[in-house]
Amino acid sequence: MNILQGEGLSVTGTVCHVGKAEDRERLVAMAVKLHGGIDILVSNAAVNPFIGSLMDATEEVWDKVLDVNVKATALMTKAVVPEMEKRGYHKCQFSFFSRSGSVVIVASIGAFTPFPGLGPYNVSKTALLGLTKNLALELAPKNIRVNCLAPGLIRTNFSSVLWKDKEREDRMKEFMHIRRLGKPEDCAGIVSFLCSEDASYITGETVVVGGGTPSRL
Repeated sequence: MNILQGEGLSVTGTVCHVGKAEDRERLVAMAVKLHGGIDILVSNAAVNPFIGSLMDATEEVWDKVLDVNVKATALMTKAVVPEMEKRGYHKCQFSFFSRSGSVVIVASIGAFTPFPGLGPYNVSKTALLGLTKNLALELAPKNIRVNCLAPGLIRTNFSSVLWKDKEREDRMKEFMHIRRLGKPEDCAGIVSFLCSEDASYITGETVVVGGGTPSRL
């Protein structure tokens, strides 16, 4: 946040555990109070508390991964939809004109090509592809678009287990046509596009930013 403020941008941060209803409600109320409404939701929160064989994942692991990665995404979207609807739309003789709402759900290349040892996480990200399709269908009449970003291996602290040693990083690169790890900046422009009016005729789609990693179910 300090970096963005240093660039002259007006930004505000807060703590929000998306798995807690009271935190989601507080986040929505804060956004409405500061900005008068909500036009965009980027759902990027995720957890991965487990590495190992899928057969060794406990019920507690499954509950935590699915609660935060999938259920909370659906409920966070549900929380902002009424505020997006308030932006409204009106119909003229030829078409609809509006300030449309836009939801971008962040999944993962793991939804298509599973990362070894991250079974519950991979499954949760595949579920987000289906959530995107269902939300796009239901929210289109409300003039709210829902799309999905599926990043490949992006060099962040969250993904460091997959690239922290050189040998493993080199193995991961073998799956990519572009032989490098991604950077957060590689995703930022795609999210910006999906939230913009340039993408006003795009909904229910998943954009893969994975350096050419195979990405078909």
